[in-house]
Amino acid sequence: MHYFVVFSFLSIFFLGGCAQKVTIRALEPAEIDRVAYTKRIAITNFKNDKVGLSRKIEAKLAKFQIDGKKYFRVISRNDLEKVIEEQKFQNSGLVDDKTAVKLGEIVGAQALISGRVSSPTKQDSYFYETRVRCADLKCKEIVTYKVRCMKRMFSLSADLKIVDVANTDIIYADTLTKGSLYKHCSDDSRALPSTEMAAQDLANKIANSFTYKLTPHYRRFEVELLDEPDLDYTDKQEKLLKVSLEYIEQGRYDKAEDLLGRLIDSTDSKSYVPFYNLGVIKEAEGKYEEAQEYYNEADHLMVEPVEEINRAVLRIRKLIEKKQRTMEQLKR
Repeated sequence: MHYFVVFSFLSIFFLGGCAQKVTIRALEPAEIDRVAYTKRIAITNFKNDKVGLSRKIEAKLAKFQIDGKKYFRVISRNDLEKVIEEQKFQNSGLVDDKTAVKLGEIVGAQALISGRVSSPTKQDSYFYETRVRCADLKCKEIVTYKVRCMKRMFSLSADLKIVDVANTDIIYADTLTKGSLYKHCSDDSRALPSTEMAAQDLANKIANSFTYKLTPHYRRFEVELLDEPDLDYTDKQEKLLKVSLEYIEQGRYDKAEDLLGRLIDSTDSKSYVPFYNLGVIKEAEGKYEEAQEYYNEADHLMVEPVEEINRAVLRIRKLIEKKQRTMEQLKR
């Protein structure tokens, strides 16, 4: 009974201590900034590309959209191959810079992507796992035993390069590696994937990672609201805060804003809680400049450090900077 009471108390304590949160959807700029200036691209056949990585990357870049608009214009592979054949270019994977520039100029590409894919690797290791079973039909006794298991690690790497046709220099060059781990035991009916199947999955992962580097994307994270008064609230003021939080949880930001505005007025603009929560609402709506104003006001009213406010002030500055970079990339 003693342990049950303690457990119940701790459960109530931890569950009650969880602050209400709002999910923020923030637009992040592409990691490789210069790609924004070279959105008309061509992709050559990669060397040793038995997994079809070049076509996977081509498909993902051609289909990629941000807010319903295509980000890249990908040159037709047929047009590219025709030029390579006509010009007697050797398409052997990582195209040298001069060839890439000439090829890009002919097909009208601003950038050319080339690459070389390694052969997939496989590594096995063995171990034992303990199992338990009944020793008799009524399971009055149990028996432990060991089964032999195997871990299989697959790995795939690709050297990728992007050449800027106009500036005749390399925008990006790196080796991307992905791995996957599988387990199989002697009492497991599921079979391990073949090297070919695993390599296809890893090629998709490399293509996704490469596309992620080249494109703006949305990131989701959670921000905590302040749900406790920082001043001696009246009953009416406490109700305004409580109901505003309920509306935020329901996604009714318009109603929550009205109530938080009334709370600010009733506290003579001396409480940082409603200012901070309004900042969270504006951040969730993507109105970063307005959010910054509210966060700065909350920061001004704060006497002792409040972790949520400190994080918000720093976070919103970075979000504004990233939004400006992203907007520049989208304009190109």
